[in-house]
Amino acid sequence: MDSRGKAHAIMIALPYQGHITPFTNLAIKLASKGFIVTFAHTEYVHHMLSQSHHNDSSTPVDFFRDARKSGLDMRYITISDGFPMEFDRLLNMEKFWDSLLRDFPVRVDELVGEIVQSDPSSVHFLIADTFYSWPAKIAKKYNLVNVSFWTQPALVFSIAYHLKLLKENDHFPPKDNGEDSINYIPGVQSISTKDLMSYCVAAIDPTSSEYSTVFGAFEEVKKADFILHNTVHELESETLLSLDQKQPNYSIGPINFYDCTKSTAVADSLFSKSDCTEWLNSKPPGSVLYVSFGSMVQSNKQIIEEIAHGLLLSKVNFIWIVRADIVSYDDTDVLPTEFKNAIKEKGLIIPWCNQTEVLSNPAVGGFVTHCGWNSILESIWSGVPMICYPVTFDQPTNRKLVVDDWKIGINLCDGISVTREEVANKIKNLMSGETSNGLRHEIKKMRKILQDALKIDGSSERDFDKFLKDLKAKILA
Repeated sequence: MDSRGKAHAIMIALPYQGHITPFTNLAIKLASKGFIVTFAHTEYVHHMLSQSHHNDSSTPVDFFRDARKSGLDMRYITISDGFPMEFDRLLNMEKFWDSLLRDFPVRVDELVGEIVQSDPSSVHFLIADTFYSWPAKIAKKYNLVNVSFWTQPALVFSIAYHLKLLKENDHFPPKDNGEDSINYIPGVQSISTKDLMSYCVAAIDPTSSEYSTVFGAFEEVKKADFILHNTVHELESETLLSLDQKQPNYSIGPINFYDCTKSTAVADSLFSKSDCTEWLNSKPPGSVLYVSFGSMVQSNKQIIEEIAHGLLLSKVNFIWIVRADIVSYDDTDVLPTEFKNAIKEKGLIIPWCNQTEVLSNPAVGGFVTHCGWNSILESIWSGVPMICYPVTFDQPTNRKLVVDDWKIGINLCDGISVTREEVANKIKNLMSGETSNGLRHEIKKMRKILQDALKIDGSSERDFDKFLKDLKAKILA
């Protein structure tokens, strides 16, 4: 920097897998550019990471130790989320988020103050998840540049950013179950109300933590100095250009594929991973369907049973991620007995895996996904077309991008109900035939866009360099 010292990023991710992974990769990338990075996990996330990597979580584990050994100035700390380890944060999400909104900012304030005071020679700035509503206040208190990191597509950001327009046009809160077209959001082409995020479609209680989180966060993000997006400019150019008229926005994705070496790799999985390599290598190229609904989404037993029977009817090889809590926290045995007895060598049922490694294996030819943004980016990066079954949050809107806009996936079901016959037909269409050929042709083009974006002269690298230049100018101002 200058006589004022090096730039020092204080980074705090949302405590969920889909947010932790891109945040961790962004931290490594910043450190590789010469920045000091202090990365804060909640104590519970630290506990989960330790367990998943077979460490005693009572013993301090520095997940950035290897990165620091390679020469990066990475610092790691933990912060309490206010609950004991045994408290179930997913089962009690409303209570958990009430506390995150009310009490957590006080602890973050204290932590940021301690970091700033302990390193007076550096120039600090804050990078926090867009869904947090406290960054602007804390950044102002400590005179920090405020960087907001959005880990979902720019389309979702823009819709949430313009929630007041939805209110003004009587599209929020929703009036009925009918479909309507929304064509007034800047930079967003016409979108059906059925494709909006779940928190825009459902009648949310204005006193709930979900309402407070979304509306509070998107009012506060308007005070951010810079907004980073884990997307690629070429995929969402119109939306990003429109957002640029409001604030400085930078598309730096897919950040998960930043080319870091094994010496700087960081443990970022909240769950223990099963190794599928040997099983996959025993299967013909393109013959395996990968099925996963991510780290949080819950379904119901009837749907799980229909998918199970649909897999059998399709006769494809498959890997299916079945978390213990995929249906509920009480019922952990959800697969039909006849299904478990019938799969033999055709299927592999596991609780978690390295998804990127699985999707990039030549044996994998399709992906049944809940449409989480990380999953979509990983599928495109690997050139694997998708069958979409969105459930909640941003997933319905992400589905629109995959199926309607980019033509790189199909819907699992065309109506409300899921039937085994339709599941089997959709799987067959995805894995072979004319539909499959069309999807693979389109996803090859998309894959090249993502890979080109991360090249030295690619759009995401240029945007990242521009962000660093603008950041330094702001810090020195």
